[in-house]
Amino acid sequence: MEMPMLKRIMEMPMLKRQIQKKLFTPLPACLGTLILMLWAAIAPAFGYERENAVVRAVRKVSPAVVNISSEYEVHKRANPFSEFEMNPFFDSFFRDFFDQRGERHYKKNSLGSGVIIDGKRGLILTNAHVIEQVGIITVVLRDEREFEAQIVGADPDSDLAVLRISSKKRLPAIEMGDSDDIMIGETVIAIGNPFGFSNTVTTGVVSAINRSIRAEDRVYQDFIQTDASINPGNSGGPLLNINGQLIGINTAIYAKAQGIGFAIPINKARRIISDLIQYGEVIQPWVGIHIQEVDARLSQYLNLPGNGGILVKAVEADSPAVRAGIQEGDIILSVGRQDIRSPQDYHMAMKGFTAGDKVSMGIWRDGKHIRLAVRTAAFPTELAAELAYELLGVSVDNLSQQNRFHSSTTATEGVVITELRRQSYLARTGVRPGDVIRQMDEMSIRNVKDFEKAIVKYRKKASVVILLQRGDQGYYITVRL
Repeated sequence: MEMPMLKRIMEMPMLKRQIQKKLFTPLPACLGTLILMLWAAIAPAFGYERENAVVRAVRKVSPAVVNISSEYEVHKRANPFSEFEMNPFFDSFFRDFFDQRGERHYKKNSLGSGVIIDGKRGLILTNAHVIEQVGIITVVLRDEREFEAQIVGADPDSDLAVLRISSKKRLPAIEMGDSDDIMIGETVIAIGNPFGFSNTVTTGVVSAINRSIRAEDRVYQDFIQTDASINPGNSGGPLLNINGQLIGINTAIYAKAQGIGFAIPINKARRIISDLIQYGEVIQPWVGIHIQEVDARLSQYLNLPGNGGILVKAVEADSPAVRAGIQEGDIILSVGRQDIRSPQDYHMAMKGFTAGDKVSMGIWRDGKHIRLAVRTAAFPTELAAELAYELLGVSVDNLSQQNRFHSSTTATEGVVITELRRQSYLARTGVRPGDVIRQMDEMSIRNVKDFEKAIVKYRKKASVVILLQRGDQGYYITVRL
């Protein structure tokens, strides 16, 4: 049929109306809905849907992720004995090692991330190692606003710290999740803000939970392990579940991690955060036991399974240990998920807990393995003086005008030794009553309260460095505890 003839037929009024009716009749509503549902299902496969759950979680949380920089001075050490009179021989000796003309210094920045956990109070959670160099701490939000931050509290044993910034407007805060509800294999998102103007994002899955890692002289308990890459820049930032909820704080504390990330579970962090906000530090757990190492002969006599364990040689009255059923003569084989082979292992394992935590202990008693749950408590301050005499062999008093006169010291702060146990380490090294304790490790001692606080804090250490003063001369002594 020729084209002009076909055109004339198509333009016939009756036929034209019938064709239009067939072509443009609306589809049934149910069929249209079905087509839309099918399209929604297959669209992601063709790349039409790029905004997935990860993108939505990152968009939701990003405003609460901050950059943290700590500006601090690095300097050549000045002579720590400069305030004391020195023997000319020692004076020339120390001059070779210390700058006598003043300290040369320069500024250095350490970078990390953090996350806002309370927008009203301006509280930020991060890693303790991010701010370990004390200096001016600057927090930068994603919108590039800068704030000078104050340290509310820090706990190196858990690698957590809380900062505070002041803002006229309420800050965006992250939604807390439940780290006890984590599933092996579920998707997680690690976010950081290492540069102060944009976030870095890595994704992965939960590889394991309740991991214990040993870094330097500490054991970190109950970490989340993930294959989401975590580097120093996003250390301190949040680990999220797919709903954008905070389930952990990323940490790059473990230098040997290759392709492995670790995060501190948020449920564990909550207890530490509470202590840091209330006290500025974590209240260390007290169990109330005295322990000693188990040698090979004792291990054989007790028929212990394998090597290791520590002996409970005494249990303090009215202590958490008594309430949990721990007895003198018990052998502690494990604390939490950490095997115990020495008193040092025990002390390191206990650093992973805070006062009030319930700690599961594996006990060997009468040839059987049992487990006991100990609810730890804060160390009673009334026992600090007794503990000081046990550990150091000293009794002390505040530095009053009267005992300053009797000790002939020029010190204006510190505690004076009033009693010294014979044959104690301090006595054998020449320390005597009247000497003044000025410092223990990094803690300055101004009065008895400071001294007792230091004793409680360092009671689990293998040794402490003490600065003493006699007359107008000072000297350091390292004491094994």
